[in-house]
Amino acid sequence: MASASDSSATQDNAASTFNALLLEQTEVDGKPRVSAAMTELNNDQLPDGDVTIAVEHSTLNYKDGMILQGIGRLVRDYPHIPGVDLAGVVEASDDSRYSPGDRVVLTGWRVGEVWWGGYASRARVKADWLVPIPDSVSNRQAMAVGTAGFTAMQALMALEEQQSSGQASLEADAPLLVTGASGGVGSSAIIWGAAAGHHVVASTGRPDNADDLLALGAAEVIDRAELAENPSRPLLGERWGGCIDAVGGDTLAHVLAEMRSGGSVAACGLAGGNQLESTVIPFLLRGVNLLGIDSVMCPTERRVQVWDRIGAALSDDAVAAKLETMTSEVALADVAALAPEILAGQVKGRTVVNTAG
Repeated sequence: MASASDSSATQDNAASTFNALLLEQTEVDGKPRVSAAMTELNNDQLPDGDVTIAVEHSTLNYKDGMILQGIGRLVRDYPHIPGVDLAGVVEASDDSRYSPGDRVVLTGWRVGEVWWGGYASRARVKADWLVPIPDSVSNRQAMAVGTAGFTAMQALMALEEQQSSGQASLEADAPLLVTGASGGVGSSAIIWGAAAGHHVVASTGRPDNADDLLALGAAEVIDRAELAENPSRPLLGERWGGCIDAVGGDTLAHVLAEMRSGGSVAACGLAGGNQLESTVIPFLLRGVNLLGIDSVMCPTERRVQVWDRIGAALSDDAVAAKLETMTSEVALADVAALAPEILAGQVKGRTVVNTAG
């Protein structure tokens, strides 16, 4: 029979270990290959940081899919724990801003790339990267929002701030266009835009998803083919009061040519490429604004503002229900197998990763 001291030691050891999806890099036929496997790690192996978190949820984003497949050299140092965002409860803190039991969320700051991320049941990070989760948002909802929903709200707020400064309005005759609408950023942008009372037009390459996008709040759904080609003229008919563009490439060039005078485009995605074949004409003759949205190195003060706005939106049960309809949940052990699917565009909406169970 184990003694009391043996039992105590076992409990201490259990408390100091955690499950993680660990990436390793090996060389096969002279080429680097990345593989992922569930493993048990010890607290002592975590990176230095101010706050230790019991991670409850993370998400599966497009960038996570790239990292899990070893695409793009987003990760340089192995072994590595991926997961570009996380939500959970503070276990220990050396920073006076956070105490054990506080609920926190982390998106950006290149966590999951240059710092161990959310695909583990424990994380240690810098306090400056954290934001308290609003009271109206559960930990799971915080990751149903995740990097994608945070980026979408950041983009919407940037457009509204341009509008309040006297730029083009976002009314029914000057709609808010959302490109890449079936993806995480696009779907979230529809929910936030509709909740704010804007007339949202969703552009998607998945016509079978039109009913879902309308249920999220889109007033109209159009085929992305309408925006897919770089226009032959620098200006086309004035069509959009604002745009949240999660695609880039020729789609962004086409949208710029169709913006109303004083309209703004908040660009936050490069799925269509990072080259922009446009001219200065939309900017000079129509006063179009191109707003770059960086959700990775976004200052903490702005992060708090964005999460406060998200909290206000989700305090409405109808809005929270829409978020839930586009959210699915998977176990941490199943994440690596889903990476090829998200890269192939076969995963729609938001995928929450349960890291605690």
